[in-house]
Amino acid sequence: MKQLVLDLGADQAQSLDSFEVGQNAELAHLMHQFAERTSREHFAYLWGEAAAGKTHLLQALAATANSRYIAFDAPDSAFVYSPDISLYLLDDCNLLSSQVQIDAFALFNQIREHGAYMVSTGPVPPAVLPVREDLRTRMGWGLIYQIHGLSDDEKIAALTHAAESRGLTLSASVLPYLLSHFKRDMRSLSTMLDALDQYSLETQRPVTLPLLRDLLLQSEPKE
Repeated sequence: MKQLVLDLGADQAQSLDSFEVGQNAELAHLMHQFAERTSREHFAYLWGEAAAGKTHLLQALAATANSRYIAFDAPDSAFVYSPDISLYLLDDCNLLSSQVQIDAFALFNQIREHGAYMVSTGPVPPAVLPVREDLRTRMGWGLIYQIHGLSDDEKIAALTHAAESRGLTLSASVLPYLLSHFKRDMRSLSTMLDALDQYSLETQRPVTLPLLRDLLLQSEPKE
């Protein structure tokens, strides 16, 4: 079981197709346009609560050619414009340091000058983001979208579909219990579903509430 538990924290490759759309159909369509560089707008700012899917979308876009994902604590070189990069993806703008905000401001200007694309994210709209005024203005250049998180019913429907697609049968109580006793973001929930599938195969037990409880117990940090 040790390896199985460790896998619960493993990073998985993100894609636009694996983003659970929910109430974000227009946004999802726009992100496909950014991936193809066909959007009429060259700038977009995405905001929403933690685990709503902002980083998922940026990392999915980063998998397209000539893209650069930029974390808030990325090295200075990440904020330098390059003619080889046509899509820049700036995450967690609210966490940018004072100096990095200056670098980000310059990068926005260069992107616009050269006709490249930029998607940036934060927890709140640009107008109330705790950054320099001139940088807030840049973040509001293009389209601004709030990412709406999935409801519990939507999460259960998405996980049920994922389980059915792999031939995994879940007892009715498994997913509601998982939502109330585990991390609630879809990435973590999907990873736990993978672990449940593997644990079920290893133990030759059906995926029922007792099996889930056993797995959750074994995945708790040991003191």
